[in-house]
Amino acid sequence: MLFRPTTASDLDRILPLMVADPASRMTPENYRARLATGEYRPARTWLAEDSPDTAPLAVAVWWGDEDDDHPRALDALLVSDASAAVDARITLAADLLTAAHAAFAQGGTAEPAAFHLFLPGDWRERPDVVAALTWRQEAARRAGLGVTLERLRYEWTPGDGPAQPTGRLTFHPEPDDEVFVQLFRRVLEGTLDTGSRKDADRIGAEAQAREDVAFYREQMRGERAWWRVARTPDGEPVGFGLPSANPGGPVVGYLGVLPEHRGQGHVDEILAEITRILAVEAEAQLIRADTDLTNTPMAAAFLRLGYRNASRRLVLSAT
Repeated sequence: MLFRPTTASDLDRILPLMVADPASRMTPENYRARLATGEYRPARTWLAEDSPDTAPLAVAVWWGDEDDDHPRALDALLVSDASAAVDARITLAADLLTAAHAAFAQGGTAEPAAFHLFLPGDWRERPDVVAALTWRQEAARRAGLGVTLERLRYEWTPGDGPAQPTGRLTFHPEPDDEVFVQLFRRVLEGTLDTGSRKDADRIGAEAQAREDVAFYREQMRGERAWWRVARTPDGEPVGFGLPSANPGGPVVGYLGVLPEHRGQGHVDEILAEITRILAVEAEAQLIRADTDLTNTPMAAAFLRLGYRNASRRLVLSAT
């Protein structure tokens, strides 16, 4: 069995494997579109084959922004024969991921990129989704991606109603990144966001805050001018909001309320302002947002503001 990155000449060989199923949205059209933008690359698409003269048995596709040197996420894991025995499918997929992870590590990737799977909201009650997910989850676990995080995905469109702040808070542009660094650092205290909490525990709140500001400024596609500090009418800061965008379009980038001001409904005001900015300045026809399944206050805020829970995202990671 040979595991290797693809080349341009492999394109027609791997496209037949890209058949969408209940746990994968990958299609030939989707792959070609992102190949054209540089988000997918032959070097970040790996295949398993018995020989170059036979059809590939499996393919894994990693995503990254067009300027990224390393992959950010595993987008798809597919095998050629859906009727193959589950154990054989798991072993094949796990070996493919393990080989690719080893190669990416030699290229400077410190930790394997997480596997992101988009699922319907009722996926636990759907045997077809559970079956399509289970073998992928076990293959990922064997390849070192054993930590599972479930996130809720929300969507808002203009048809879901206007999202306007009530005026309880005032919102101010702030050009000084250092102000946002300190706000990010303060909201990490008691945060219910699993990713932020784990990263802060690993490198410290100050370093994590600086990484967060750099990420939203340099890697996300939203305008820096959209960032807002939320204040009471007498000028006291209570939190902040970062409307943003990614390759898929406008997103609620980050929303934080300072610990001493939580539980007073400020999350609704900040979310409304983020939504307003994206609707007006980005002319957004669709805004997406994610939050952890366990972050019930944020989930409730999305629903109050007219966001709809469109799907769930399962993130399988190394830590």
